[in-house]
Amino acid sequence: MFAVLKTGGKQYKVQAGDVLRVELIDAQAGEKVQFNDILMLGGDTLTVGAPRVAGAAVQAEVIDNIKADKVITFVKRRRKHSSQRTRGHRQKLTLVRVTDILASGAEKSDVKLAIGTHAARVAAHNNGAAPAEAPAKPKRAAKKTEA
Repeated sequence: MFAVLKTGGKQYKVQAGDVLRVELIDAQAGEKVQFNDILMLGGDTLTVGAPRVAGAAVQAEVIDNIKADKVITFVKRRRKHSSQRTRGHRQKLTLVRVTDILASGAEKSDVKLAIGTHAARVAAHNNGAAPAEAPAKPKRAAKKTEA
């Protein structure tokens, strides 16, 4: 049996036992997560969602949070200014191993949802610390004018 799931703006065709590199998920190594955006299920019969297959899910175990290879961008402008700039970027990814594909009953399972990138990036950037709120500014008193 196979499934086509959607996470991080990408689609993956998976079977039980596959190892995937997906966009960063808010989970630690060893946790089980569940992907609920299933676009298609295959096997004996083919089920295509419109847009998703209701009740279907893919359960996976998080192996590790990693960084991808560095991508270097180089920009050079020649005419009159001769400026150049080099930047590097390493995308944060999560390695997951698919353990089970559920054709129905996804709502009843007690597995943590695979919540993606924004919440995970904020947590990874802050190293688990909650962002500190700025203190409120005191309000100014209105000026009184003499008549």
